[in-house]
Amino acid sequence: MGRILAIDYGKKRTGLAVTDPLRITANPLVTIETQQLPDWLKDYFDNNNVDAVVIGHPVQLNGQDSESMQYIRPFIKYFKQLFPKIPLVEFDERFTSTLAHQYMLTGGMKRKQRQDKTVVDKIAACIILEDYLQTL
Repeated sequence: MGRILAIDYGKKRTGLAVTDPLRITANPLVTIETQQLPDWLKDYFDNNNVDAVVIGHPVQLNGQDSESMQYIRPFIKYFKQLFPKIPLVEFDERFTSTLAHQYMLTGGMKRKQRQDKTVVDKIAACIILEDYLQTL
């Protein structure tokens, strides 16, 4: 059984999280510059057994797509062209950044650490992945 990778896609930075091989736990992986994402994914897929990818689908409170979908949709299309054999699942990511900040606060992270957006991005990806795993 392969891992599941989660993507919290952003204009500048993208947070990534991954399950363990048994798909029991979700773990923050890394935050990278979004322009480097395709190359990073290719390298990761070449070196790891990944069965599926979950990408955050930002939705407003009224259920409509968030404005950020305008730059996520082209990436989804590009991903499917680059990696046609890897299923890509869109998953509601409402409040993940807010929850990431709360986790950091309750986890005792110092203020300077909580201001590091790269940490927030990979924790948000982890929350997306945890939520997705609960639906399986």
